[in-house]
Amino acid sequence: MDAVLDIWLTASIKAHDFIAPSFWESQVKNMRKVYIPASETHVYMQNARAIGFYALSGNTLAALFVAPEYQGRGVGKALLAHAKTQREALTLSVYKENGASCQFYLAHGFEVIREQTDAHTGHLEYIMSTGT
Repeated sequence: MDAVLDIWLTASIKAHDFIAPSFWESQVKNMRKVYIPASETHVYMQNARAIGFYALSGNTLAALFVAPEYQGRGVGKALLAHAKTQREALTLSVYKENGASCQFYLAHGFEVIREQTDAHTGHLEYIMSTGT
């Protein structure tokens, strides 16, 4: 759990530089006590070290994060490919301002189905889906 939370926090702060780090830090307890335990979580291990993970909640890809020092090495692609084998279709939300992640999901078969404002941060996010 600690390794997953560390990946989540450091990657969230890096990917979401348009949101204050204090917001992400304030969410660690909820991630530990509520969100991760309520999700089906898969961890990518390399040399006995957790370097990435994804979490599914029903058909929602609730999280996909890779430790910053391992980004750009295919870990996210492998995690997403595995997640797609677990469900017929996936839905996710991603901040519109997070251009790299938006492009990643678009390149891997997701389509924007709508745009909305995230209630927690006030930032716009895309809801994306892989299909039916």
